[in-house]
Amino acid sequence: MSTSKERIILLFSDFLTINIAWTVYYIVRIESGWIPYTSQTSFFVPLGAVYLYWLIIFSFAGLYQHWFVRSRFDEFSSIVKSVTLGCFILFFVIFLDDAISNSQAISRFLILIYLGLMIACVGAGRILIRSFQMNLLEKGIGLRNTIIVGTGSRGLELEALVNKFPQLGYKVLGFLSISPEVSGKNSLGSIGELDKIIEKLSITEVLIALEASDKDKLFEIIRYCPPGKVNLKILPDTYEIVSGLARTNQLYGVPLIEVMPEIMSYSSKLFKRLLDIIISLFLLVVLAPLIILVSVLIKITSKGPVLYVQERVGKSGRRFNMYKFRSMISNAEEYGPEWAGEKDPRITGIGKAIRKVYFDEIPQLYNVLKNEMSIVGPRPERAYFIEILSGEISYYYKRLSVKPGITGWAQIKHKYDSSLGDVREKLKYDFYYIENMSLKLDFKIMVNTFLVIVFMKGH
Repeated sequence: MSTSKERIILLFSDFLTINIAWTVYYIVRIESGWIPYTSQTSFFVPLGAVYLYWLIIFSFAGLYQHWFVRSRFDEFSSIVKSVTLGCFILFFVIFLDDAISNSQAISRFLILIYLGLMIACVGAGRILIRSFQMNLLEKGIGLRNTIIVGTGSRGLELEALVNKFPQLGYKVLGFLSISPEVSGKNSLGSIGELDKIIEKLSITEVLIALEASDKDKLFEIIRYCPPGKVNLKILPDTYEIVSGLARTNQLYGVPLIEVMPEIMSYSSKLFKRLLDIIISLFLLVVLAPLIILVSVLIKITSKGPVLYVQERVGKSGRRFNMYKFRSMISNAEEYGPEWAGEKDPRITGIGKAIRKVYFDEIPQLYNVLKNEMSIVGPRPERAYFIEILSGEISYYYKRLSVKPGITGWAQIKHKYDSSLGDVREKLKYDFYYIENMSLKLDFKIMVNTFLVIVFMKGH
């Protein structure tokens, strides 16, 4: 089942079950006459408002995130947590409304009835969908094209486990050998051909089952996998599972470690995007007079356009045009890409001033609104330097797994880039950010960036 189809089905199920829960609640609360009320309540207006409310709550809780295969117990647990949180918020809203309108306190406790109805209705709808999905997988419908990397005993062991439980959703098309010498009846090639095989066979799942002697090949395998196009999972050692060194996701007793999982939850990413939009719009409005002033000063003090437009590489290798206020002479890179030194003669007078307070980066707020960048994230790099670094550092692709930002952990912890060595050094900070992404860390970076601007410690 594709991501879009799954999301549509989940949205339709929730639409029905949320409205059923409200209808039953309305009948019990208003039509039955069992519970006293002070004024007649309409049916349809609250119906729409309640559905939109739960749509927002479920979206932030990640209930429309693509899981591919998920146990029904996990699905129901997520529903219970989300509905409980939503009803907890509703309880305090009703409490405040009762306090303002001086209504009877009995209305607050009706939320418990609604809580039970929501869990029962929405939970039942989700369980039916997951049961239907697993039934299709058992019949071989909706399986994902899969290859196993590793032709040894562990590879064969993993194949046997996957074939035993079709509900996992894997359709194993063959094996890839670690060594250049291809062997075995189901061998499709070696890991050097991984990217071509993924493209040719439309592979979406890569399962890695390495022998103890081949573990040093892991980064090489990851490097050949196109970022964002396939899901990678590793079969861990028994020792790693028992000792707790590896965190596994298990379904039907098959332990698999997800490689490069999403660090931030769906709700956190949604909130991060919302903050990006709010902060960008706010800054563009508040700084509008300064933006106009700087634009005029750039235009009258040096020849060339006000904005400097340069192609950069964003998340998953997507290229986009990044905007900055021009702080150098118009033909600064006529001989190819190069870094600006501390006293670079190419920097204009106004350019030096706006660089000190990072005002040259303000036009990138437009990139943020276009969803090409975020306020916080690794700085987007030029394709020229990415090509150099990708050849030298096998795991450099990891930097392209998140949306680039205007400011980041590397920017507040390291000086401005003046050489390829500085870019390499900053990678350590970028990788730290990627592995520890959180709204708390973003807030910390934004506060530190503000202090850098106030004390004029820019480049």
